[in-house]
Amino acid sequence: MIKLNKKDLFDILYGCTILGTGGGGSLEQGLEKVYKAIDEGKEFILVDFDELEDDDLIATPYYCGAVSPETEEERKKYEKLPLVKESPHVIALRNLEKHIGREIKAVISTELGGGNTAVAFEVAAQTGKYIVDGDPAGRSVPELQHSTYYLNNVPIQPISLVNDFGESIIITDVVDDSRAEDLVRALAIVSNNTIAVVDHLNISRVLKNSVIRGAISYAWKIGKAFNSAKVEGYDVVDAVVKAGDGVKLFSGRVIKNQWVTEKGFTVGEVEIGGEEDYKGHKYKIWYKNENIIAWRDEKVDITVPDLICAMDMSRQEPILNPHFEEGMNVVIYALPAPVEWTTKKGLEVLGPRSFGFETDWLSPFK
Repeated sequence: MIKLNKKDLFDILYGCTILGTGGGGSLEQGLEKVYKAIDEGKEFILVDFDELEDDDLIATPYYCGAVSPETEEERKKYEKLPLVKESPHVIALRNLEKHIGREIKAVISTELGGGNTAVAFEVAAQTGKYIVDGDPAGRSVPELQHSTYYLNNVPIQPISLVNDFGESIIITDVVDDSRAEDLVRALAIVSNNTIAVVDHLNISRVLKNSVIRGAISYAWKIGKAFNSAKVEGYDVVDAVVKAGDGVKLFSGRVIKNQWVTEKGFTVGEVEIGGEEDYKGHKYKIWYKNENIIAWRDEKVDITVPDLICAMDMSRQEPILNPHFEEGMNVVIYALPAPVEWTTKKGLEVLGPRSFGFETDWLSPFK
């Protein structure tokens, strides 16, 4: 059981942003949420499953939606609707407790990302719950079925949903996680492309065998390596690659970045022209919220489930999609996928073919 301080939270959320592969929500907003809770005297208590009782209830709070910047058209569309003063995730969790008539003991993040991991942390702090050292993705992922919960047949329902305008619903029955993705995404689309979700309510005894244990500690390790290198003036990518047993893939400058918000996702493609050791070569990444597949000189170089990561070397900051800018000096590097995603079933759910690409998993770590 560890009480996390501001520096701990800073390192963890930076690590989660790096592991977010371009998605997972805004790091700046995530840090703002957890710092506000700290300033209010709230506590962030990280626990292992072994420190919980087998019958303790755990829930998974997160945002579902696109990572695109808000457009002027969207701002005008929603500006007349009232905004809730309290976190919609806190409301969603309390609604779920009322629905089941039991107290939820702890929360777990749905994915590793600067925004979504912070959401779970904020909910825990604001409601006096524990934070479990685990995660059902080990990275950021685009869709609800992209979770080890799904691989282990853990039911997603009941699903508690609250948007920024205070509108709420609890879905008690759903066919499967893919159908849940369609339902929740549809509600996000009509809620300015974002909605608070709390789902996968279950007991510790079930969930401890259904997630990637130690995922928060892993993100903490990555974040510490990154921030130490940044402060001490070392190469931040080298530090992260070493800490995560990763590999550098490419470096150069952004030629163009084109994206759209499509069915509640940020879908785009960035092209990079090589420099120094990569001069004369081109690199391209296709993303659906997160970086999914990359090509070097039009030949597939790497795919999900491996983590395709990008660093803005001028600012020495991980890049959140779709914020690649023309002329930006970037390094592309990879970290290995959690082993759960490299199984036959894992690849069926989060391999390149699940996104419509006619190629098998291509990895520098096999």
